[in-house]
Amino acid sequence: MSREQPSYLRIVEEIRRRIASGDLRPGDPVPSARRITQDWGVALATATRALATLNAEGVTRSVPGVATVVAPASSTGTGNGGRARRGDVELNRDRIVASAIAIADAEGLAQVSMRRIATDLGVATMSLYRHVAGKDELLIYMMDAVLGEERLPKDPPEGWRARLELSSRLQWKGFRRHPWLAPALSITRPQIVVNGMRHTEWALAALDTVGLTGESAMHVHITLFGFVRGLALSLEPEAQAEQDTGLTSDEWMSTQQDEFLAVLRGGEFPMMGRLFTMDLELDLDALFEFGLSRILDGLERYLPGPATGAAGRGDQAAPAT
Repeated sequence: MSREQPSYLRIVEEIRRRIASGDLRPGDPVPSARRITQDWGVALATATRALATLNAEGVTRSVPGVATVVAPASSTGTGNGGRARRGDVELNRDRIVASAIAIADAEGLAQVSMRRIATDLGVATMSLYRHVAGKDELLIYMMDAVLGEERLPKDPPEGWRARLELSSRLQWKGFRRHPWLAPALSITRPQIVVNGMRHTEWALAALDTVGLTGESAMHVHITLFGFVRGLALSLEPEAQAEQDTGLTSDEWMSTQQDEFLAVLRGGEFPMMGRLFTMDLELDLDALFEFGLSRILDGLERYLPGPATGAAGRGDQAAPAT
């Protein structure tokens, strides 16, 4: 007697059939994990496994913050159809970097490879090495490109606080747009990324206006940048988790409510129990706004001059206006 096919494989085959029949076309979203649990009557783990199988086979791609979508035909095909369509377009470093960034944005940095880029561009893999030495060098170009998307203004705003706030917001915006960027950037082993160095120079120049130089200025810059980057490290896994489960962070928290309450009823965590009754929202943008303001508030007490205007003296800076 033949063994019954696992539920997740039946789901995989059905979604494949829809793609083959044209019901689902490249770029179309496939059912989310939550929708699969409703339509097929399976557990969330089964739905997640089905989507992971389709991704692993290259049939679909996870687009963080959007959906799991049907992959382009060239992503799964082994022929040279893409090469015939696009091979006549001049290959250069900018096209290679743009392709790598698009892959990293949609699927994560781990999916970026020279072979994958060549497939997407419709060229031979070895032709990429005439423009980029390898993946390590490619990553530098990728980071430089995305950090250059939002330019620091030629004329900075008045006061060190406004300058640091501006650069931090631009960094957060870049991390938001490219979730892979934060894990790629290193603080302890900084890469030579020119557009990233511009942010460091901007911060040091802002701190120089109040007479802070050298090691202390660099420590202030790294403290502030470390906060922005550290919070941004949650962006990529959160986006991937949402794609894998079909649940937003708030929806996922709702599924854990009964277990949280069971623990809290024991009375060991009264402060957390009080918070649980509130409408608490752990939104990353809200956490960024709160943290940025508190760090800048603290720096006003530390720096020797006021947050605005010319440098001054004293243990406490004047409040920002």
